[in-house]
Amino acid sequence: MKVIDLLKENAITLNMAPSSKDELYSKLIDMHCAVGNVSDKEAFKRDIAKREEEGPTAIGDGVAIPHAKSEAVAKPGLAAVTVPGGIDLDAMDGAPSNLVFMIAAPKKGGDMHLEVLSRLTVMLMDEGFRKKLLDSKSPKEFLKHIDEKEIEKYGAEDAAAAPEQKPEAQPQKKVKIVAVTACPTGIAHTFMAAEALEQKAAELGYEIKVETNGSGGAKNVLTAKEIAEADGVIIAADKNVEMARFDGKKMVQTKVSDGIHKPGELIEKIASGNAGIYSHKGGAASESTEEGGDGIGHSIYKHLMNGVSHMLPFVVGGGILIALAFLFDDYEINPAGFGTNTPFAAFFKTIGDTAFGFMLPILAGFIAMSIADRPGLAVGFVGGAMAVAGTTFASLVNPDANVVSAGFLGALFAGFVGGYITLGLEKACSKLPDALEGIKPVLIYPLIGILLMGLVMFLFNPIIGALNTALNNGLKAMSGASKILLGIVLGGMMSIDMGGPFNKAAYVFGTAAIAEGNYDIMAAVMVGGMVPPLAIALCTTFFKNRFTPSERKSGVVNYIMGLCFISEGAIPYAASDPLRVIPSCIVGSAVSGALSMAFGCTLMAPHGGIFVFPVVGNVLGYLIALVVGSVVGALMLALLKKPLGEKAGLKK
Repeated sequence: MKVIDLLKENAITLNMAPSSKDELYSKLIDMHCAVGNVSDKEAFKRDIAKREEEGPTAIGDGVAIPHAKSEAVAKPGLAAVTVPGGIDLDAMDGAPSNLVFMIAAPKKGGDMHLEVLSRLTVMLMDEGFRKKLLDSKSPKEFLKHIDEKEIEKYGAEDAAAAPEQKPEAQPQKKVKIVAVTACPTGIAHTFMAAEALEQKAAELGYEIKVETNGSGGAKNVLTAKEIAEADGVIIAADKNVEMARFDGKKMVQTKVSDGIHKPGELIEKIASGNAGIYSHKGGAASESTEEGGDGIGHSIYKHLMNGVSHMLPFVVGGGILIALAFLFDDYEINPAGFGTNTPFAAFFKTIGDTAFGFMLPILAGFIAMSIADRPGLAVGFVGGAMAVAGTTFASLVNPDANVVSAGFLGALFAGFVGGYITLGLEKACSKLPDALEGIKPVLIYPLIGILLMGLVMFLFNPIIGALNTALNNGLKAMSGASKILLGIVLGGMMSIDMGGPFNKAAYVFGTAAIAEGNYDIMAAVMVGGMVPPLAIALCTTFFKNRFTPSERKSGVVNYIMGLCFISEGAIPYAASDPLRVIPSCIVGSAVSGALSMAFGCTLMAPHGGIFVFPVVGNVLGYLIALVVGSVVGALMLALLKKPLGEKAGLKK
């Protein structure tokens, strides 16, 4: 359906100066009633208000397109208003709207409003076209500009679709897309990206199925048939996913944040046929499939996060069990054996230590697997185990020689070196006869790969071990102001990008500290990550006039997300108002991190939020740190955000 067919001259008002959003929408609805589009004004007004509660319909760049499907709509139609002075309609970019179209769609009229919404959105991306509409001297001229633009953009397409001109034309094949989303922790970004892709595909009229690789495993798993029938694949992931099944498909491969913020670009690249062909060769994805050109930096980040995501269950489970052992033990029996003084405590400690023992080999193994696929797993795993053991050539010659574990740094080193050793072996063996193809993964790669990995670790363990020891001694020696400063930095980093590289860097540092027995760092990291959603929730509760109805409704959910240590709950608010939300969250998180360090709080589990508070060292101080940081963040946000009514005369 064409835009021009739905808009009449007497449904256009130019140069309006409304004093409120209510006045503007009432005018648009009155015009719909005047041209016969709407039969029940009040019912349609309620449906428009209901749609507005779900989220802003102001799309940015001065454009707003409020819309609703309603039983009160007698026939589909448009109404339009220009507001030269602008009015605040809660646009994503924070700018006032000066060009407003209202779509009235029948309740049983299919998805007509989505088609019109899509057309309008695409046409209004042209700044010159928007200026022509705003400069129009009459409704007739306004319509003329729309007609010209629609013919320029869709004329050929409309002609091809017109049955009277080409009755034999068949409907265009609907674009089918499959996608996979994944983030290191698999909690929030994974599902936010999936929802953004699904919503944008529906808006554009495309068919999509999104597989989510979350913390509970893969959901909505793609079948071989669905992949074969798809026109292309979108991989929005910050960790490796199963790629062999997509061999030969057109693909866009990018980071998970692009799935959240750029779903339209990713989908259109598949729909337009401009995506590259993916060729699975057993290692990392080819560079031609990468979107955004992140190159080496993003590859390293993705490999690291693949290791961290597989390591986390061992850290969480083992850490909590060890903490329970200390909780149930009696220190007075034998201070040196604290954690194993009673059979009950020793039970928890033994299991927890076993889980912890796998942590660093798992990290190294899955980093190597991310780089070189399955053949890299064993090589990296062995390297990680040797890093923990700290074995050197000197220890072979002299069993009494001092052995220093290379720890977390050694496991990182082993993971990356093991992965690239395996890739090198694969390349070196590529010229071998086809008859030997079957023994490469079961004999050549593990045998030679593990041997080379062992040689490398024997050589480098002393160097990395000394570096690891120096770093840990430095952290343990920190006290007073230096420790509080570290808490400020780590807590603040958790709020800079809420799940992005800064957040993950602080988080990985915290888990590394757990591996080395420094539990106060993880405490500061987790409390800093809990603050952003809680600060948002508090602000939406006690300063309601700063937020739209939909933002206030979502704010309640942030109480739960904050208490569960899911920082990403604050992302929608940060995306819509970054200059106010992000600084407020950073300050609140930094305060919490500093107080956690000042109170000497400790934490042996890298996740869990309020559910692991029973095993937090100095839980009262930890609660104070969390509450104070959240309140500081909420108050700062309330000071920075003006009440909605002060922005453009809107009703509170």
